[in-house]
Amino acid sequence: MSTKPKLYYFDGRGKMESIRWLLAAAGVEFEEEFLETRDQYEKLLQGGSLLFQQVPMVEMDGMKMVQTRAILSYIAAKYNLYGKDLKERALIDMYVGGTDDLMGFILMFPFLSAEDKEKQCALIVQKATSRYFPVYEKVLKDHGQDFLVGNNFSWADVHLLEAILMVEEKKSDVLSGFPQLQAFKARISSIPAIKKFLEPGSQRKPVPDDKYVETVRRVLRMYYDVKAN
Repeated sequence: MSTKPKLYYFDGRGKMESIRWLLAAAGVEFEEEFLETRDQYEKLLQGGSLLFQQVPMVEMDGMKMVQTRAILSYIAAKYNLYGKDLKERALIDMYVGGTDDLMGFILMFPFLSAEDKEKQCALIVQKATSRYFPVYEKVLKDHGQDFLVGNNFSWADVHLLEAILMVEEKKSDVLSGFPQLQAFKARISSIPAIKKFLEPGSQRKPVPDDKYVETVRRVLRMYYDVKAN
């Protein structure tokens, strides 16, 4: 029996992508079962695997874990990516929470209408450059260290790099006014486990396309239109 974590989600980014990132950063190999039909989803429901009737779900260490934040916290703690004490953990939680807020503007982007996508893209860039990136730019400048917390590689660094790359997909030069973040991006991207995950052929998922959107809508029976923030 495989001891690798097994991820249950769609063949696309969504809420599972940050889990993939964190496992990859920890150097942990994992397997995936992609949900492609409603029957697969209902089988998980009927088997009691989805505690709150939602995915992502990760099977790991004898547990079937749901709730993205709980899964990420467990992985970060298990693989020493969660700081050395409570104060560092609190900082990591704050930075991850802020990054999550920014990612929230991007998560539902693929499900928007063409008109709403244009508005949302502008909003994403505006929020990134006026609210979120200035915070991390200042943190890195003030303490002069390589990483966000305690000068050790942590979940906060992984999450921020993921967010930076997501925003750059909307505006490639979005970091032009943030020299500390430019250096941070280059530094974290060069860490061997991260570098490997960024290479073609890894389990990192591409920008969501129409096929991904149609699959999610069909499996979850999303028959409504998502509105922009």
